[in-house]
Amino acid sequence: MEVAVTGAVQRRPRADGQRNRARILEVALRLFVERGAEVPFTEIAKEAGVGVGTVYRHFPAREDLIEAAYRSELDAVCAAAGELIEAMPPADALRTWMDRFIDYWATKIGLTDAIRAVVAAGGDPFAQSRERLDDAVGALLSATAAAGFTRPEVKADDLVVSLSGIAMVVGVLEDREQVGRMLDLLYEGMRTRP
Repeated sequence: MEVAVTGAVQRRPRADGQRNRARILEVALRLFVERGAEVPFTEIAKEAGVGVGTVYRHFPAREDLIEAAYRSELDAVCAAAGELIEAMPPADALRTWMDRFIDYWATKIGLTDAIRAVVAAGGDPFAQSRERLDDAVGALLSATAAAGFTRPEVKADDLVVSLSGIAMVVGVLEDREQVGRMLDLLYEGMRTRP
């Protein structure tokens, strides 16, 4: 199906093209975290099960692929908030999402060198990241406050900043159990009191 956009005809992405793009992003994200920004497109293509031309068609420049890989992880952590709210009680959804945020942050730290390349090329991979995270956390906090679990005055941005602070020490601590205890302390601090 074709859709007219400002006088031009723009095709909707085909389902196989969307699947290819998703596989490329998944593989690229993992490889960039593991090995840095200079992973060859040929290797990304091979692991994604596509031709190298497909990678270049979706992402003409390395910086495009790095930024898209980071944004796909941001999309996933933000989408997880709504998915968790629908799948479990609000209090459980909030605590589960807090763990998911730590994983997102670890990936973000793993992409530091790759993201520097995007910024050096004039890109802004973090544009609207904070607002999107605040919206995701806001949905979780609204659900937990409505359920009487968290205090209504807890602000989404305060929670994002607090989680970011905990996440920044994850690499230093290298102790996931301690990170869990730190998250539990933060989680308990948001609860309503009788």
